[in-house]
Amino acid sequence: MGILNIGPISLIGLTLKKTLASVTLAVVCLSAAPLIAQPKPTDWDKVVEAAKKEGKVVASIPPSPELRKLMEIAFTRRYGIGVEFVPARGGAIIQRMVSEAKTGVQYFDLHIGGTESVVTGLLPENVLDSVEPYFILPEVKDPKQWWGGHIWVDNAKRFIYNFVAYQTVSLWSNPNEYKPAEFKSFDDLLSPKLQGRIGISDPRTPGSGSSMWSYMNYIKGEEYLKKFAAQKLFVTRDLRLLADNLAKGKIAVTSGIGYSEFYPFIKANLPVVPLSVPKEGLYVSGGYGHLTILKNAPHPNATRVFVNWLLGRDGQEIFSRGMGVGSRRLDVDTRWLKEFGVIAAKDFLTLDQFYKYENQSEEKINKIREPGAVVARKLLGS
Repeated sequence: MGILNIGPISLIGLTLKKTLASVTLAVVCLSAAPLIAQPKPTDWDKVVEAAKKEGKVVASIPPSPELRKLMEIAFTRRYGIGVEFVPARGGAIIQRMVSEAKTGVQYFDLHIGGTESVVTGLLPENVLDSVEPYFILPEVKDPKQWWGGHIWVDNAKRFIYNFVAYQTVSLWSNPNEYKPAEFKSFDDLLSPKLQGRIGISDPRTPGSGSSMWSYMNYIKGEEYLKKFAAQKLFVTRDLRLLADNLAKGKIAVTSGIGYSEFYPFIKANLPVVPLSVPKEGLYVSGGYGHLTILKNAPHPNATRVFVNWLLGRDGQEIFSRGMGVGSRRLDVDTRWLKEFGVIAAKDFLTLDQFYKYENQSEEKINKIREPGAVVARKLLGS
């Protein structure tokens, strides 16, 4: 895994405010607009009708109330099919899915989220269905519609589909407490002035906190993390609380938390800003942008309709804007993300670079993220 440094990212507050205000309006327009002009297959009509009879699709989604609302409005208006979304972080919900699958009483049809909990929790249990057979519409099936074609997280290239790829610092500050210009390197987080002022997403569990911590471990080493842990860190799994504490100035810097959690605070014009890329560079992530489908889904046809909507242009526009991440679809604009400290992989990387710097694949989780979690439990307690 190499080091990627793209330099500081500028922020334009006014544009940010306007862009965020337009998200809900965009959802309404997208949900009312027709799909890209194409023949409507008879098979597709049959699937949609069968889905309506099933009544709903049940999905575990990222812990974002905003995304939940946007997707509910758009999908239901488009197809007249109900949705039941369960916003949650991966760990707890994955355990529930495995337990239900083993007892034969399934509630969920699919899961959208990060990869670590899926690779370590779902993949070994043989409870996942192959994703590609659910691709029906040409705009979803055609790999030419996607930057990099169809990209898979699992080694078998069947069960965990990646539809998002981007780089973000995952380090934010309250500029009233810590000036962004002060941050140039991970070493700056060891400053005495930040003792007791840094909050992190718990790296002992799968998620964005683990991603950043394991990258620090890979680049800076365990001795660095010992000094970092000695900064009297505020460690929590509650990302909303972490964002709230930063906005209120209770802490000065956060690590392992991104745009989607800060969205309400940015919208309210509260003092939270992403820091620049450190000189050590950063990894490239898929964030919550991964799709898995459970075997024997309770609502198989509704699942097919939802998958094709999610991976189509409309669904990707909504996911990208609702979560502040870069879709891999080539017909979805992602250049606006640069203003929020996020850069889509398709806007600055070659495909070879992506595979070099990504941190979400089954291979990278086993080689980099799991060792990082071991160090986290050692230094922070189990």
